[in-house]
Amino acid sequence: MRSSLRFVSVAAVAAMLAAVPGSAQKTTGPKERYEMDVATMSGFAAMAGGGRGGLGGAMSMMFGGDPSSRVAYTLNLRLGSDQSPSAPPPKGDHYFEPQAKLGKSVPLIAPPRAEGSYTPEFERPKGRLLLYWGCGAKAGPGQPVIIDFAKVAAGQVPPGLFSSAVPIIREVSQANSKSYVDWPNSKGGKQPQAGSSLIGAHRINSNVGSDINFNLAQDYMPGLQASTAQQADGSVMIRWGALQPATGYVAWTIGGMDRGGGNGDMVWWTSSASKEFGGGLWDWLPPSVVANLITKKIVMPPSQTSCQIPAEVKKASGEMMIGNLNAFGPEANFSYPPKPAGNAVWNIDWTAKVRFRSHTMLLVGADMGGMGAMGGSSGSASTPAEPPKKKKCKGPLGIPLPDGAC
Repeated sequence: MRSSLRFVSVAAVAAMLAAVPGSAQKTTGPKERYEMDVATMSGFAAMAGGGRGGLGGAMSMMFGGDPSSRVAYTLNLRLGSDQSPSAPPPKGDHYFEPQAKLGKSVPLIAPPRAEGSYTPEFERPKGRLLLYWGCGAKAGPGQPVIIDFAKVAAGQVPPGLFSSAVPIIREVSQANSKSYVDWPNSKGGKQPQAGSSLIGAHRINSNVGSDINFNLAQDYMPGLQASTAQQADGSVMIRWGALQPATGYVAWTIGGMDRGGGNGDMVWWTSSASKEFGGGLWDWLPPSVVANLITKKIVMPPSQTSCQIPAEVKKASGEMMIGNLNAFGPEANFSYPPKPAGNAVWNIDWTAKVRFRSHTMLLVGADMGGMGAMGGSSGSASTPAEPPKKKKCKGPLGIPLPDGAC
């Protein structure tokens, strides 16, 4: 089963606009597109996603782990080109300043292209999925929406289950590039070390186009500091410290996952005021898209610093809920050559985009001596993370969960 999530290419939109009669300026290209996704993970997310042993590492931190390692950084680098490599296979390097603590460069290589078809292993789901949404002491009208996994497995998918309002935006992918390389990969994947900084000059050299050079003024976002607290009315309050670079926030939790040998209810809640699950809500989104989602009350505004999980969600979830708080951040965009004056054709050689976000894990437990209220820290970053594992976290209906969620 596939969701109806939309993939948006800003480069494609720009090309269409350039072809519209009467446009002020025609453009061609870009021949190369570079995308750099920058994330800060804090609290349990830093432990679970930062190479410290998954949820076991998070629990270790909870009961006396090293508090200085509660922030971790991750980078994901993608280069796509419409040109063939000068000498196959396609390859490249991203050169950093010393303060990045990533060595002289990290290698960009081409992942293997999937050949043929295969049938993935699939375990028929059991039980039910209960969907809740919105901040407040009590669940709103029409909640929960109940999905019987047995009916879904039989092809009876409820209409409007997946988000169509929140795009997943990937401008650079293997599918839309003649030549494609990325990092982390099999030749190198250790994530940034403690004290890493991205500010300064960046150079991407490859055999699929000209060098890409830009200077970055924005650094990693601070770590989110958040806490959860059970209220007298049975609801759970999430509170967090505002991040100055944040453009908006979204939260979700999943509970009821350990009942009756997998035959019970799974409970999924999102802070969106409408029934919006998935899509780019767990990812990087441009500030303009986030601003639009705030007007629709799908994303919480940057001024908001609390959200109440309804009592019905906590009651249905049982003793433990696990979730995520995501802070969308700024973007930096670069292109070459500079845009010419007037109506001269702009022949774009390359573009580069750097996207930022910060997220933290939410753990809501019944008996953890207060430690179930997840706390983040904006202190130093963790020690180097191991290369991300290929096996992804999976949520309801097989939906991938964000880094650090399991």
